[in-house]
Amino acid sequence: MRNLLVELAGILALAVSVVHGVLSETKVFPKARIEPEWARRLIRLVWQAGTIAWICLAILLIAAPSMGSEAARNWIIAMSIVTFGAAAVGNAWATRGRHFGWVAMTIVVGLAAGGL
Repeated sequence: MRNLLVELAGILALAVSVVHGVLSETKVFPKARIEPEWARRLIRLVWQAGTIAWICLAILLIAAPSMGSEAARNWIIAMSIVTFGAAAVGNAWATRGRHFGWVAMTIVVGLAAGGL
């Protein structure tokens, strides 16, 4: 059961990460007015670096149950909890709770924590 919770956390985290990347490119950045252009490009690349990092953590969560090392498994889960937890708090605070992202990331944190 623990492994199933971790795998589900990884699958949801992967979905959240992909949606984050797609929505930013289709909804956020087309409307954003950021000057100068180099700053717009930098913010966009840093935003997507976060997306890639989340995708990598999601893949590690999915793979964690099949790892031979219990310590590695636990560290992956713990760091995922910290990362997605911080993102959930930041999202909830910045959007005053009006964005669905913090809810999805909080579920990822709960599932991952259940797998420890």
